[in-house]
Amino acid sequence: MGRKFIVGGNWKMNGDKKQVADIIETLKKGPLDPNVEVVIGVPAIYLEYVKNIAPANIEVSAQNCWKVAKGAFTGEISPAMIKDIGCNWVILGHSERRTIFKEQDELVAEKVAHALDSGLKVIACIGETLEEREAGKTEEVVFRQTKALIPAVGDRWANVVLAYEPVWAIGTGKTASPQQAQDVHASLRKWLSSNAPAGVADSVRIQYGGSVTAANAKELAACPDIDGFLVGGASLKPEFVDIVNATQ
Repeated sequence: MGRKFIVGGNWKMNGDKKQVADIIETLKKGPLDPNVEVVIGVPAIYLEYVKNIAPANIEVSAQNCWKVAKGAFTGEISPAMIKDIGCNWVILGHSERRTIFKEQDELVAEKVAHALDSGLKVIACIGETLEEREAGKTEEVVFRQTKALIPAVGDRWANVVLAYEPVWAIGTGKTASPQQAQDVHASLRKWLSSNAPAGVADSVRIQYGGSVTAANAKELAACPDIDGFLVGGASLKPEFVDIVNATQ
Protein backbone atom coordinates (compact mmCIF):
# COMPACT_ATOMS: atom_id res chain seq x y z
CA MET A 1 0.00 0.00 0.00
CA GLY A 2 3.00 2.26 0.49
CA ARG A 3 1.85 3.56 3.88
CA LYS A 4 4.89 4.86 5.74
CA PHE A 5 5.20 3.47 9.25
CA ILE A 6 4.75 6.23 11.85
CA VAL A 7 5.59 6.03 15.53
CA GLY A 8 4.41 8.72 17.91
CA GLY A 9 5.59 9.24 21.45
CA ASN A 10 3.08 10.86 23.80
CA TRP A 11 4.94 12.16 26.85
CA LYS A 12 1.67 13.27 28.48
CA MET A 13 2.24 15.44 31.58
CA ASN A 14 5.72 14.16 32.30
CA GLY A 15 9.29 15.41 32.27
CA ASP A 16 11.43 18.37 33.21
CA LYS A 17 14.16 20.05 31.19
CA LYS A 18 16.82 17.60 32.30
CA GLN A 19 14.71 14.54 31.52
CA VAL A 20 13.66 16.06 28.21
CA ALA A 21 17.30 16.68 27.26
CA ASP A 22 18.19 13.09 28.23
CA ILE A 23 15.37 11.66 26.08
CA ILE A 24 16.45 13.72 23.08
CA GLU A 25 20.07 12.59 23.51
CA THR A 26 18.91 8.96 23.52
CA LEU A 27 16.92 9.54 20.33
CA LYS A 28 19.88 11.28 18.67
CA LYS A 29 22.07 8.28 19.39
CA GLY A 30 19.38 5.93 18.10
CA PRO A 31 19.91 4.81 15.53
CA LEU A 32 16.34 5.29 14.30
CA ASP A 33 15.04 3.48 11.23
CA PRO A 34 15.12 6.14 8.47
CA ASN A 35 12.04 4.56 6.88
CA VAL A 36 9.90 5.34 9.94
CA GLU A 37 8.33 8.73 10.62
CA VAL A 38 8.84 9.72 14.27
CA VAL A 39 6.66 12.31 16.05
CA ILE A 40 6.97 13.14 19.76
CA GLY A 41 4.08 14.73 21.66
CA VAL A 42 5.49 17.18 24.18
CA PRO A 43 3.91 19.16 27.06
CA ALA A 44 3.05 22.63 25.76
CA ILE A 45 5.49 24.41 28.04
CA TYR A 46 8.43 22.47 26.53
CA LEU A 47 7.40 22.54 22.86
CA GLU A 48 9.80 25.27 21.76
CA TYR A 49 12.65 23.88 23.86
CA VAL A 50 12.29 20.42 22.33
CA LYS A 51 11.90 21.84 18.83
CA ASN A 52 15.21 23.63 19.26
CA ILE A 53 17.16 20.55 20.39
CA ALA A 54 15.47 17.70 18.52
CA PRO A 55 17.25 16.25 15.48
CA ALA A 56 15.82 16.86 12.03
CA ASN A 57 14.49 13.29 11.72
CA ILE A 58 12.06 13.81 14.62
CA GLU A 59 8.90 15.91 14.39
CA VAL A 60 7.60 17.68 17.49
CA SER A 61 3.88 17.65 18.29
CA ALA A 62 1.59 19.41 20.71
CA GLN A 63 -0.66 17.14 22.78
CA ASN A 64 -3.77 19.28 22.36
CA CYS A 65 -5.03 22.60 21.01
CA TRP A 66 -8.20 24.68 20.96
CA LYS A 67 -10.67 25.10 18.12
CA VAL A 68 -10.08 28.79 17.31
CA ALA A 69 -7.03 30.92 16.59
CA LYS A 70 -7.13 33.27 19.57
CA GLY A 71 -9.38 34.76 22.23
CA ALA A 72 -10.51 34.52 25.84
CA PHE A 73 -9.70 30.85 26.44
CA THR A 74 -7.47 30.90 29.50
CA GLY A 75 -4.99 28.04 29.61
CA GLU A 76 -5.49 26.92 26.01
CA ILE A 77 -3.10 27.06 23.06
CA SER A 78 -4.06 27.50 19.42
CA PRO A 79 -2.78 25.81 16.26
CA ALA A 80 -1.43 29.21 15.18
CA MET A 81 0.77 29.31 18.28
CA ILE A 82 2.00 25.77 17.64
CA LYS A 83 2.89 26.70 14.07
CA ASP A 84 4.51 29.95 15.23
CA ILE A 85 7.21 28.08 17.16
CA GLY A 86 7.90 25.74 14.26
CA CYS A 87 5.92 22.64 15.21
CA ASN A 88 3.73 20.93 12.63
CA TRP A 89 1.73 18.29 14.52
CA VAL A 90 -0.94 17.99 17.21
CA ILE A 91 -2.53 15.03 18.97
CA LEU A 92 -6.31 15.42 19.31
CA GLY A 93 -9.10 13.37 20.86
CA HIS A 94 -6.83 11.33 23.10
CA SER A 95 -8.83 9.10 25.44
CA GLU A 96 -7.64 11.11 28.42
CA ARG A 97 -9.10 14.24 26.84
CA ARG A 98 -12.34 12.40 26.16
CA THR A 99 -12.68 10.69 29.56
CA ILE A 100 -11.07 13.11 32.04
CA PHE A 101 -11.92 16.40 30.32
CA LYS A 102 -15.21 15.15 28.83
CA GLU A 103 -14.45 16.12 25.24
CA GLN A 104 -17.23 14.88 22.98
CA ASP A 105 -16.96 13.72 19.36
CA GLU A 106 -18.25 17.07 18.07
CA LEU A 107 -15.63 19.10 19.93
CA VAL A 108 -12.83 16.78 18.83
CA ALA A 109 -14.01 17.19 15.22
CA GLU A 110 -14.07 20.99 15.56
CA LYS A 111 -10.52 20.92 16.89
CA VAL A 112 -9.37 18.66 14.07
CA ALA A 113 -10.96 20.91 11.44
CA HIS A 114 -9.34 24.07 12.82
CA ALA A 115 -5.94 22.42 13.25
CA LEU A 116 -6.01 21.29 9.62
CA ASP A 117 -7.23 24.73 8.51
CA SER A 118 -4.20 26.17 10.30
CA GLY A 119 -1.74 23.90 8.50
CA LEU A 120 -1.07 21.37 11.24
CA LYS A 121 -0.98 17.62 10.77
CA VAL A 122 -3.18 15.69 13.18
CA ILE A 123 -2.97 12.43 15.07
CA ALA A 124 -6.66 11.82 15.77
CA CYS A 125 -7.35 9.29 18.53
CA ILE A 126 -10.27 6.88 18.76
CA GLY A 127 -11.02 3.90 20.98
CA GLU A 128 -13.43 2.15 23.29
CA THR A 129 -13.54 1.74 27.08
CA LEU A 130 -13.43 -1.62 28.82
CA GLU A 131 -17.17 -1.45 29.45
CA GLU A 132 -17.83 -0.77 25.77
CA ARG A 133 -15.59 -3.65 24.69
CA GLU A 134 -17.23 -6.06 27.11
CA ALA A 135 -20.64 -4.95 25.80
CA GLY A 136 -19.53 -5.79 22.26
CA LYS A 137 -19.59 -2.15 21.20
CA THR A 138 -15.97 -1.73 20.02
CA GLU A 139 -16.81 -1.23 16.35
CA GLU A 140 -19.87 0.91 17.13
CA VAL A 141 -17.77 3.31 19.22
CA VAL A 142 -14.78 3.45 16.87
CA PHE A 143 -16.99 3.99 13.82
CA ARG A 144 -18.99 6.72 15.60
CA GLN A 145 -15.87 8.58 16.66
CA THR A 146 -14.41 8.33 13.15
CA LYS A 147 -17.69 9.35 11.51
CA ALA A 148 -17.53 12.68 13.38
CA LEU A 149 -14.11 13.33 11.86
CA ILE A 150 -15.05 12.77 8.21
CA PRO A 151 -16.66 16.18 7.50
CA ALA A 152 -13.97 17.88 9.61
CA VAL A 153 -11.17 16.36 7.56
CA GLY A 154 -12.81 16.65 4.15
CA ASP A 155 -10.19 15.97 1.48
CA ARG A 156 -7.21 16.46 3.81
CA TRP A 157 -6.67 12.86 4.88
CA ALA A 158 -3.03 13.01 3.80
CA ASN A 159 -2.49 15.22 6.87
CA VAL A 160 -4.29 12.91 9.30
CA VAL A 161 -3.17 9.79 11.13
CA LEU A 162 -5.77 7.78 13.03
CA ALA A 163 -4.66 6.29 16.33
CA TYR A 164 -6.73 3.37 17.61
CA GLU A 165 -6.29 3.31 21.36
CA PRO A 166 -8.43 0.92 23.37
CA VAL A 167 -8.91 2.90 26.58
CA TRP A 168 -8.67 -0.25 28.70
CA ALA A 169 -5.13 -0.83 27.41
CA ILE A 170 -3.69 2.64 28.09
CA GLY A 171 -1.35 2.81 31.05
CA THR A 172 -2.75 -0.43 32.46
CA GLY A 173 -0.13 -2.86 31.24
CA LYS A 174 -2.91 -4.63 29.34
CA THR A 175 -2.46 -4.74 25.60
CA ALA A 176 -4.83 -5.78 22.89
CA SER A 177 -3.42 -8.94 21.35
CA PRO A 178 -1.96 -8.41 17.90
CA GLN A 179 -4.99 -10.20 16.46
CA GLN A 180 -7.44 -8.05 18.46
CA ALA A 181 -5.69 -4.88 17.30
CA GLN A 182 -5.47 -6.07 13.69
CA ASP A 183 -9.16 -7.00 13.67
CA VAL A 184 -10.22 -3.50 14.74
CA HIS A 185 -7.83 -1.83 12.28
CA ALA A 186 -9.11 -4.01 9.44
CA SER A 187 -12.75 -3.35 10.38
CA LEU A 188 -12.09 0.38 10.51
CA ARG A 189 -10.42 0.31 7.11
CA LYS A 190 -13.38 -1.59 5.67
CA TRP A 191 -15.78 0.94 7.22
CA LEU A 192 -13.76 3.82 5.75
CA SER A 193 -14.01 2.26 2.29
CA SER A 194 -17.78 2.85 2.44
CA ASN A 195 -17.90 6.07 4.46
CA ALA A 196 -14.82 8.15 3.61
CA PRO A 197 -13.72 9.71 0.31
CA ALA A 198 -12.36 7.34 -2.32
CA GLY A 199 -8.89 6.04 -1.60
CA VAL A 200 -8.81 7.02 2.07
CA ALA A 201 -9.30 3.48 3.35
CA ASP A 202 -6.15 2.29 1.58
CA SER A 203 -4.00 5.36 2.16
CA VAL A 204 -4.74 6.54 5.71
CA ARG A 205 -2.30 5.41 8.36
CA ILE A 206 -3.79 3.81 11.48
CA GLN A 207 -1.58 3.58 14.55
CA TYR A 208 -2.13 1.29 17.49
CA GLY A 209 -1.79 2.73 21.00
CA GLY A 210 -2.14 1.01 24.33
CA SER A 211 0.77 -0.27 26.45
CA VAL A 212 3.08 -0.70 23.45
CA THR A 213 6.54 -1.84 24.57
CA ALA A 214 9.73 -3.09 22.95
CA ALA A 215 8.58 -6.62 23.88
CA ASN A 216 5.34 -6.56 21.89
CA ALA A 217 6.10 -3.98 19.18
CA LYS A 218 7.51 -6.37 16.55
CA GLU A 219 4.50 -8.69 16.63
CA LEU A 220 2.08 -5.76 16.44
CA ALA A 221 4.08 -4.12 13.64
CA ALA A 222 3.82 -7.29 11.56
CA CYS A 223 0.03 -6.92 11.30
CA PRO A 224 -0.95 -5.71 7.80
CA ASP A 225 -3.32 -2.94 8.91
CA ILE A 226 -1.20 -1.54 11.77
CA ASP A 227 0.82 1.35 10.36
CA GLY A 228 2.61 2.47 13.50
CA PHE A 229 2.19 3.15 17.19
CA LEU A 230 1.22 5.93 19.55
CA VAL A 231 3.35 5.16 22.59
CA GLY A 232 2.77 6.50 26.10
CA GLY A 233 5.02 5.58 29.03
CA ALA A 234 7.58 3.71 26.94
CA SER A 235 8.26 6.88 24.90
CA LEU A 236 10.01 8.31 27.99
CA LYS A 237 12.42 5.36 28.11
CA PRO A 238 15.35 4.17 25.97
CA GLU A 239 13.20 1.29 24.67
CA PHE A 240 11.36 3.83 22.49
CA VAL A 241 14.26 3.44 20.05
CA ASP A 242 13.50 -0.29 19.77
CA ILE A 243 9.80 0.45 19.23
CA VAL A 244 10.64 2.87 16.40
CA ASN A 245 12.76 0.12 14.85
CA ALA A 246 10.10 -2.61 15.25
CA THR A 247 9.73 -3.17 11.50
CA GLN A 248 13.41 -3.92 10.96
